[in-house]
Amino acid sequence: MAHVPLVPIGDPLERIADRRTSQEHRVALATLEERLHTRRSEVHRGWGQKYIERVHKKGKLTARERIERLKDPGTEFYEVGTFVNYGEVFASELRSPGAGVVTGFIRVEGRYCMAIANDNTVASGAWWPRTPEKIERAQTMALRLRLPTIYLVDCSGLFLPEQSRSFPGATGAGHIFKMNSLLSASGVPQIAGVFGDCIAGGGYMPIISDRVYMTEQAYMVIAGAALIKGAKSQKITSLDIGGAEVHVHRSGCADVRVPSDEVLLSCIRRDVARLPSSAVEFYRGDHGSIEPQYRTSELAGLIPVDHREAYDARQVLSRLCDQSLFWELMAEVGEEIICGIGRLGGLYAGFVINRQGLSGDPERPDRQRPAGILYRGGIAKISAFSRACNDDGIPLIWLQDISGFDIGHEAERHGLLAYGSNLIYTNSTNQVPMFTVLLRKASGAGYYAMNGLPYDPVVQLSTCMARLSVMEGRTLAIATYNTKLDDNFEIVTADQDERRKIANGMRDVEERIERDMDPFVSARQMDTDEVVEIARLRAWLVALVEMSYQSVGYRRVKNPRIWSMHDLRELVSGLR
Repeated sequence: MAHVPLVPIGDPLERIADRRTSQEHRVALATLEERLHTRRSEVHRGWGQKYIERVHKKGKLTARERIERLKDPGTEFYEVGTFVNYGEVFASELRSPGAGVVTGFIRVEGRYCMAIANDNTVASGAWWPRTPEKIERAQTMALRLRLPTIYLVDCSGLFLPEQSRSFPGATGAGHIFKMNSLLSASGVPQIAGVFGDCIAGGGYMPIISDRVYMTEQAYMVIAGAALIKGAKSQKITSLDIGGAEVHVHRSGCADVRVPSDEVLLSCIRRDVARLPSSAVEFYRGDHGSIEPQYRTSELAGLIPVDHREAYDARQVLSRLCDQSLFWELMAEVGEEIICGIGRLGGLYAGFVINRQGLSGDPERPDRQRPAGILYRGGIAKISAFSRACNDDGIPLIWLQDISGFDIGHEAERHGLLAYGSNLIYTNSTNQVPMFTVLLRKASGAGYYAMNGLPYDPVVQLSTCMARLSVMEGRTLAIATYNTKLDDNFEIVTADQDERRKIANGMRDVEERIERDMDPFVSARQMDTDEVVEIARLRAWLVALVEMSYQSVGYRRVKNPRIWSMHDLRELVSGLR
C-alpha cells in the first residue's frame, strides 16, 4: 500500500508533432512572449533612469537593487503582480508601473520569504490605486504558506490626487495593517527595513513587524514636515520628527539603527538565518530534484497558441514532473480530466489538467465527445481527488484549458448543477495549498470549477496564451444579439441599415471581448497574479511546491503509507 506507483509518461517531441508544426507553435508563442519581455522590462525601469539616478544621489539603492542584494546569490526572484496597473493613466497623466511596489518570493539564507518593497523610483514609493490590494495579496500568500515576510519600506504615503481610490473600502490602505496583525497572530515572522520616507500609512506598515531597522536617512511619521508646517507653522524636518534618533533611542518604535542600505540588508539576512530551518529536506527524504526526461521548453512546440487546436495533456505533465514520472488516478472515469500525483523538486504534488481533443462517452461507448469540457464523471472525479489531496496534505496544481461545463438537456438530467456544487464546496473548504495555471482557455463556470482565482488559490499564473472570460467573443456576440438572429445565427432583418447596425454591433462586442481576454488585462486588474513564460512554468511550480513544505506544524502532511489516494485507486480499479 505504501508504494506510490509513479510510471514514465510522455514521448519525444518528434513523435508528437512534425518539425514544421512544432516550429509554427514556437514562432506564434515567441511573438506573444516577446511582448511579455518588453512590458516586464518597462515595468522594471519604474519611472526611468532619471529617477534611478536621483535615488543613487541620495546614497540609496532602488527597490530592485535591494531585492537583488537581499536574496541568496544565484537564486531567482519570483515576482508576483508585475503588471498591476499596467497601461493605466492617473492624475496629472502619471503612470504607476507595478502599482509602485515590488512583491514576490525570495530565497534568503535557504528559506523562501515574501518580499514587499516600495518602488522608490515611482513617486517616492507612494501608494496608488491597487497598491494596497497588491500588498495585501502578497501578505495573503505569505500567510497561507507561513512564509517569513520582509518589508523594504521607502514610502511617501498615499498618492494624494488618487486618494479616493486607495484610502477607503474593505481592501483600502488600512487593510494592510490588519494583514500585518493576522500574520503576527499566526506566528509568521515579519521583518521591516525602513530606508527613507515612511509617512502616514507607510509609517504604520513596519510597526507590527517583529524587528524594525532604520537607516540614517529613514524616518517614520504620522505626518511629514510639509504637512506640519502647513498645519502648525512649525519649521522642522521629517528626520527631526521621526528619524532613527527618535524611534530607536526614544519612542521604541524601531529596534536597530544602521548606517546604510547595505548594512540593513545584511542585518535582515542575519535575522532570517536565525529562524527555524526549512522542512523541505525532511519531506524530500532521499529524493532529489531531477529534471523531466523531456525538456519543459518543449511545451512551446507542443501547445498550439490557437485555443481551438488540441494537444495531449499527458505530454504536458511529462514535461513538468520530475523524471517524467506520474501516477494517474481514476483513469477509468471522467476521461476529459487527468488527475494524479507527480514529484516537483523531489516533493509530491497533485495535478489536475483538462484533456483536449476528444474523450470517451460512458453512455455511448461507440462515440466520442469534446474534451476541455466538464461532464458528470469528470466533476465527481475532480471532487474526490481534490478532497483526497486535502486529506493527505498534498499541494494541488490545477492546469486549466477549459471551455466550461457541458450544457443542454442531458447535462441537466445528469444533475451537473449539483455535482458542480459539490466541487465548489470541496475547493472552497480545502486547507492544502493550491496553485492554478491558466494554460489557454479559462472559460465560464469551468474556470471556477478548476479552482480559478475566486476560489482562492495561493497563486494563479497565466501563460501568454491564456484567455479568461465567460465565453468566447463570437459566442457572446451571438448571445447578445440572439433575438435578431435565426437558428443558423444569421441576421434576419431585410432592412439594410438595421442589418449593418447589427453586424457592426456584433463585431464590436466580439472585438471588445477578445481584447478583454488578454492576460495582461487580467494582470492589470489583479484577476491573475503573474504572466509567465511557458519554459519557466516548471521552475515556478517547483518553487511553489517547496514553499508548501517549508514550514511545519500549521497543516496536515501525511506520509505516503497512509494516503487516501491508495483507497481511491482500489475502489475505482474494482469497477473494471
